[in-house]
Amino acid sequence: MTIISHLYAFVVGVDTHAKNHVYAILTNRGEHLDTREFPTTNTGLARALDWVGRRTGGHLDTLWVIEGIGTYGAILAENVAEAGYTVAEAASMSARDRHSTGKDDQIDARRIATTVLPLEQSRLRVPRQADGPRQGLRILVGARESMTREKTRTINALTALLRANDLGIDARRKLSVAKIRTVSKWRGRNEPVARCEARREAIRLAKRVIELDADIKDYATRILALVKDSPAAVLLAQPGIGPITAAVFYLAWSHPGRVHSEAAFAKLAGVNPIPASSGNVVRFRLNRSGDRRLNSALYMVAITKLSFDEETRAYMAKRLGEGKSKKEAIRCIKRFVARRVYRLLEATSVVGQAA
Repeated sequence: MTIISHLYAFVVGVDTHAKNHVYAILTNRGEHLDTREFPTTNTGLARALDWVGRRTGGHLDTLWVIEGIGTYGAILAENVAEAGYTVAEAASMSARDRHSTGKDDQIDARRIATTVLPLEQSRLRVPRQADGPRQGLRILVGARESMTREKTRTINALTALLRANDLGIDARRKLSVAKIRTVSKWRGRNEPVARCEARREAIRLAKRVIELDADIKDYATRILALVKDSPAAVLLAQPGIGPITAAVFYLAWSHPGRVHSEAAFAKLAGVNPIPASSGNVVRFRLNRSGDRRLNSALYMVAITKLSFDEETRAYMAKRLGEGKSKKEAIRCIKRFVARRVYRLLEATSVVGQAA
C-alpha cells in the first residue's frame, strides 16, 4: 500500500476557471508553500509552470491535482503532462466540507491539494486520455447528444404547434417521419394571419428536424469509423452493443490503469448495489450517482438484450422470482454488462502489450 504523500515531494492543487486558475503548492507533509493566481492564456499557463518549478526547486516528483480536467482545466493538464509532471483529476468537493471551512478560490485550491495526500496511489483519479480516436469520439459523442436533445425539443414544439392550430394535419399521435417531411414541403398560403404565421413556423421546425436527423446520422457514421480504429472495436461484436454505446464505454474506460477494477467500473457507472439494510431487513438500493451517460448506455444495452436474448430474459425472470423489482433486476443485468465490457477493454490492452 503506497500513500501519495510517500510518492511525491510536492502537490499542486489547481482551482480552475474560465479566465484565471488558482494554484496552491503543498509539501508532502501538508505544509503550505505558496498560492498564486494566473490567467488562462498561453502566457499565463507558461508563467504558472515556471512559478511552480521555482517554488519546488524543479522537482518533477510533483503531483498536479487539477479540477475540471475535462473542461476548464483541459489545456492546463495537457501542458503540465508535456512538462513531465504527473497529473491527477481533483475529486468533487462535498458541501459539508465547504460549510465547515468556507469557500473561496484559494481555499479550494489548497483543499484540492490536501485531499489527495492521505490517499492510496490506486485511489488517485487518473485523467482520461485526450489524444487520438478517444478525443475525436469525445467531441463527436457530445455533439451528437446535443443534436439529439435539440431534435427532441424541436419535434415537441412542432407537435404542440400542430395540435394548437388547424393546419390540415393530424398530430394527435406522435409525428411520423413522413408527416414531418410533408410539413417541411408546405408553402405559404392565403389564409388568416395567425394561421399563416403558424404554418411558417411549422415549416421551419420541420425543416430543422430533417437537418438535425441528417447530421445525427452523419455523426453516427463518423463515430463508427473512429470506434473501429480504437480499442472499443472489440465491443462491436457483442450482442446489443452498437457504435454509440461502444464509444461511450470507451470514453469512460479511457485507457489501461485509469479504472483499477471491474467493481470500480461498475461504481463509476452507478450500477453497483448500495447497502440499505436495517434490522432484520437485508436489502440493497439502486445507485443514482456515477457517470449517467455511461449508466444510460448500459441501460440501453440491457433493454436491447432483453428484447431478443433468451438467456437475458431467463435471468430477468429468475431475479423477479427472487422478489426483486424490475428496476433492481435491470440493475443486475447492467452490472453484468459492465463487467463484460470492462474485461473486454482491459483484454485489448494486454493483447496490445503482447504484440
